[in-house]
Amino acid sequence: MTARPQPDRTGPPDYETSLAYMFKLAGPMVVSTISLTVMQFVDRFMVSRLGTDALAAVLPAGFVSFLPGGFAMGVLTSLNTFVSQSLGRGEKIDCSRYFWQALYMATAYCTLVLAIMWPSAHSIFVLLGQPSAVVPMEVVYLRIMLLANFVAIVNWASNHFFMGIHRPVIIMCSSVCGQIANVFANYVLIFGKLGLPAMGIAGAAWGTFIGMGVAASINLVVFLSGTIHEEFGSRRTLRPDLAAMRALLAVGVPAGIGLMTNVALWGVVLFALVGRFGKEAMAATSAVLSYTNLSTMPIVGISTALTAAVGKAIGAGRKDLAMRQTKGCLRIGLIYMGLVGACFLFLRDSLMVFWSKDPEVLAIGSQILILAALYQMFHAARIIYGGALRGAGDTTWLAISSGIGAIGILGIGGTLVVWIFPSLGAAGPWTLAAISIAAVGVANRWRFHSRRWMQIDLFRQRTVPGVISIEQPDG
Repeated sequence: MTARPQPDRTGPPDYETSLAYMFKLAGPMVVSTISLTVMQFVDRFMVSRLGTDALAAVLPAGFVSFLPGGFAMGVLTSLNTFVSQSLGRGEKIDCSRYFWQALYMATAYCTLVLAIMWPSAHSIFVLLGQPSAVVPMEVVYLRIMLLANFVAIVNWASNHFFMGIHRPVIIMCSSVCGQIANVFANYVLIFGKLGLPAMGIAGAAWGTFIGMGVAASINLVVFLSGTIHEEFGSRRTLRPDLAAMRALLAVGVPAGIGLMTNVALWGVVLFALVGRFGKEAMAATSAVLSYTNLSTMPIVGISTALTAAVGKAIGAGRKDLAMRQTKGCLRIGLIYMGLVGACFLFLRDSLMVFWSKDPEVLAIGSQILILAALYQMFHAARIIYGGALRGAGDTTWLAISSGIGAIGILGIGGTLVVWIFPSLGAAGPWTLAAISIAAVGVANRWRFHSRRWMQIDLFRQRTVPGVISIEQPDG
C-alpha cells in the first residue's frame, strides 16, 4: 500500500495567520485585480468618448456575456479549492490533474454556449427591453465576447491553479502583460490608429480578446514549463478522469451558479430595471458600476488568496488557521471599503464629471453613488466570507444566498418598486440593489460563524487515477 503524502506544514503555524503571510499571498492578486479593473475602466472611458449610446451599451452587453462566462468562471473557482486542499494534503500530482479536467469541461461548455447565444443575441437584448439605439452595438460586443470565452477559460483555469499552489506572482505577471496588451489594442482598434479602421465598440471587444489571449498564453507556457512539471507533473496528467470531473462539478456547479447570479445576473436584472428610465439612466449606471467594480477588485484579490489559504489549511487539518485567516482579511476589507464609501459619498459630483457632460446623466449618477456608498462595507463582508466558504467547498450555500439576493430581493423587489414607485426613477432599483448586497453579506457572515463548513470533506470518497504523459519515457 502506498503511503499517503504528508500534508504541507512548512513554516510556523502562526505565520500563516499573520498579516505578512496574507499580504504575501494576496498582494500579487490585488495587483492583478486592480490592474484588470483599471484596464476595464480605461476601456469604458475610451468607449465613453464614442457617445452616450456606446457607454449605455457596453456594460449591459458585458453583463450578458458574463452570464454564461460567469458560470464557467464560477465552476473553475472550485479548481482553487481542490488544488489548495491537495497541496495542503501533500498530493501535488492531483493539483495538475484537476487543472486538465477543469479545462476539458470548460471548453465543451463554451462551445455549447456559442452555438446557442450567437444566433439569439439580438433577441436577448430586445427581451431585456434595451433602448433600440443601443441594441445593435450590444449584439456586436456580445458575439465577440462569446469567442473571447475560449481564451478566457484557459486564463481562469491557470489563475486558479497557480493561486491554489500559492504562486500568485505568476498570475500577476501574466495578468499585467495581458492588460497592457488589451489597453493598447483597444486604443488602436476603437479609434483606428496605426492605419487600421476605427471599429468603435467592436474594437473594445476585440481588444479584450487580444489581452486575454496574451495572458492565457503566458500562463499555459509556465504551467507546462520544466519547473512546474517537475513538482506537479503538469505534462503527465492529461488523461480524462471522470471521477475528478464529478468532484469538481459537485463543488463547482453551485459556485458557478453563485458567481453568475452574484455578478452577471445581478447586473443584468439591474440594467433591465434601470433601462425603463432611458439611456441616460443606463449611462449613469454604467459609470457608477465602473467605480464600484474598481473599488471591489482589491477585496476580490484578497478573497481569492483567502480561498487558497483556507483550502490549504483545511487540507493540512488546521481549520483553526482558516478562522483566524478570515478574521484578519475581514478587518482589512472593512477598513478599505469604508474609506471607499466615504469617497463615493463626498466626491460623487466630481466622480461623475469624469464620465459625462450630460446634465441628466450627472444628476442620476450622483444620486445612485450615495446608494453605492452605503453598501460598501456589506460588500466587503460578502466577498471575504464568500472566499473563505469557497475554500472549504461550501459553495451550495453561496449559490443559495446569491440567488436570493439577485432574484428575490433585486429582481422581484426591484420590479415592485419600479411598478409602485416609478417617480423614484433609477434610484428605485438601485435601492433594492444595495439592500440585496447588504443581505447577502450578513447571510454569509452568519454561515461562516455557524461553522457548518467545517463538516465538509471533499476527499471522503476520493480515488487516485493513473497518469498519462505527453513526453517520451526515459531509456
